[in-house]
Amino acid sequence: MSLDADTPPLPTLSTVDPSQYDDTEVAGDEYHREELEAFLREGAWAEAFDRWSADADIDAETWRIAGDLGLFERFDFFWDDFADRVGYHAPGIPEDWKERDPHPELDSWEQVSSINAALTEFGQVVCEVLKAEYVDWESEFEAPDDLPDF
Repeated sequence: MSLDADTPPLPTLSTVDPSQYDDTEVAGDEYHREELEAFLREGAWAEAFDRWSADADIDAETWRIAGDLGLFERFDFFWDDFADRVGYHAPGIPEDWKERDPHPELDSWEQVSSINAALTEFGQVVCEVLKAEYVDWESEFEAPDDLPDF
């Protein structure tokens, strides 16, 4: 399956310390957000969307709801020096979405799960594109000499 949709709007990267997110653990304090945001503008975002959408498992109407909710703009990407990778925080629809009633066309857990999974998968592709084709700095973390060999 593929998704026939326009590239979503670019996010404005956060100033939040990534370790504050429930789903990340980051060491270091140099997140290179300005550089990553520039890379997204230079084409990484569109390139990642093209790659991801070619195999995306979400329909255009459900994807449109994610856009209507402004979820794309709430992605956050940051450099994780310890892991030598681009990390990310994907936005999502919260579990109490029924009480909040965020969108008139959002009416099933299937839609919510589909949107949340799609955003997570897209975020991962963005990270892969950034690391493979744009990031030109090396990790500054140096492992101690006494780490055990596994």
